Amino acid sequence: MSTLEEHIDINVPLETAWACLHRAETYPRFLNGVRQARAAGERRAHLDVEAGGRAQEVQVEIVDREMENVMTWQTTSGPDLAGTFSLLPIDRGHTRIQARFEYDPGTIKETFGGPQGFAQAVAIERGVRIDLQQFKELVEAERTAK
Repeated sequence: MSTLEEHIDINVPLETAWACLHRAETYPRFLNGVRQARAAGERRAHLDVEAGGRAQEVQVEIVDREMENVMTWQTTSGPDLAGTFSLLPIDRGHTRIQARFEYDPGTIKETFGGPQGFAQAVAIERGVRIDLQQFKELVEAERTAK
């Protein structure tokens, strides 16, 4: 398994970021490749994903450790992927979100196509950074609109 960690600081309170992270319907707005998402029960989400020109349905199980502000997810169908979002308060109006993504490089190549080796790691790293930036823009825009 390979692991990637990235973080970004967001100009919203922790509670605002936490609430947005738990609305499956917002996933297509910040997760590249997710065409559609919906809650599938209390701790599950169903995602329609397109990556590398391939469409797939993916089921995700979500487990919260609310006292620690940590959301852990793992696929239960589709490619074997897992990750964690940790939210850390910087101050009352700012939050750091740290994303940890665990994947098997062979599974990624087999499932989604694309590069292998170092080029694959760079592509995944860039994708996670873009997703975090899009999450930041989404949650900050939603806060401003209210």
